[in-house]
Amino acid sequence: MNESIRDREVRLVGEDGEQLGVVSINKALDLAADKKMDLVKVAPNAKPPVCRIMDYGKFKYEQQKKLKEAKKKQKQITVKEIRLSLNIEQHDLETKAKRARKFLENGDRVKIALRFKGRQLGNTKLGYGVIDKFVDMVSDSGTIDKRAKMEGRSMVAFMAPVDK
Repeated sequence: MNESIRDREVRLVGEDGEQLGVVSINKALDLAADKKMDLVKVAPNAKPPVCRIMDYGKFKYEQQKKLKEAKKKQKQITVKEIRLSLNIEQHDLETKAKRARKFLENGDRVKIALRFKGRQLGNTKLGYGVIDKFVDMVSDSGTIDKRAKMEGRSMVAFMAPVDK
């Protein structure tokens, strides 16, 4: 930018985007100073390098504004966890399903974790049944994202909200 540009000649672009041709660095700096703007090198690898006359402070401000606007439009995806057990009663399962439905309707992903205790690890097939039953109860609000699989002492499945 400005005096830190060390090239002898540069291809100059005006503030409106018009081509001013190849000029010496001193002339380019004088033109920028006359318009009370900055000389910024935009293509340093070109032969000769391309410099542009612009208000650098305003340019940086606009870039930050665009980034902020893009960040506003992003949706943060959160994962909510529902913990089940192997011998869960029907009413408890319905309560957990109601909670999971609420999470999915809010646009959150749901992690279904079924924890095995002690000798229950020998009955992992029953765990798949409990998770499948749970998924069927909540299938109107979400779809299965990752099928149930064992991770240590837990069986884990993920559900994603249904796109409307």
